[in-house]
Amino acid sequence: MTRALARTNFHSSKLIRCLADLAIVDAGGGGNAFAEKLGQWIHFADAITLSAVHNDSIARPPKTQPEAQSAEGVAAGVEFDRIQAILVNSITKSFSPNLGKTHIQLPTPTLELPMDLGTAYVPYRRFYEAHQRDMELGVQPLRTNVREALAKASPRLRKLADLDATLEKILRERESKLLSKVPALLKKRFEQLFKTHQQNLIDTQQADNPAGWTQAGGWLARFCSDMQMLLLAEIELRLQPTMGLLEAFKQDTQ
Repeated sequence: MTRALARTNFHSSKLIRCLADLAIVDAGGGGNAFAEKLGQWIHFADAITLSAVHNDSIARPPKTQPEAQSAEGVAAGVEFDRIQAILVNSITKSFSPNLGKTHIQLPTPTLELPMDLGTAYVPYRRFYEAHQRDMELGVQPLRTNVREALAKASPRLRKLADLDATLEKILRERESKLLSKVPALLKKRFEQLFKTHQQNLIDTQQADNPAGWTQAGGWLARFCSDMQMLLLAEIELRLQPTMGLLEAFKQDTQ
């Protein structure tokens, strides 16, 4: 994962595509409401607020010297790379203990039958939510710091920073509520994989072997791989606004 994130929106984001690929949202039908809600967040009153910020003609500070502006941009980019690496490494290590310890550890599965799917999934939901809290703690301050750097660079970039701050205020609560649904959607994948595993055993007339669930090709190993994919896609999504600010910074200094 690098700073050159692809331009995207919630409708075409990697996170939505991954959820659709896992058959836990329908990217082409009624399930697309998961994405469509994100296109309906700007209400009339919010639009007025954004318009007021956009039309604000209050005097701005003089433009920063090019050398200082370039240094601000480089520092912001370095901080972006640092936070991104911390979040990605935390996820990678939490799924691969051999790579080193991290404060969030993949749950130790209960490899026994019979399995209560609801109870068995709870540790994985908590694991996913812990990573989401890490993302929030890392990405939100980063976005604020990059905005502050933009605001010092030029009147044009300060206006962009003001617009971004207003947008974040409008969208943050709604975004959080929607992203909080991902662990619930992931539970569907957990149940799907286990039920498919059971059906395959019936079809092949084999006895179940819980010890094989976490082995390569096992249903639980596959679930963990899917969960890691979704977490990495969510990081990408959360970093998009900050990446856009950095791109604007870069263009302004060229």
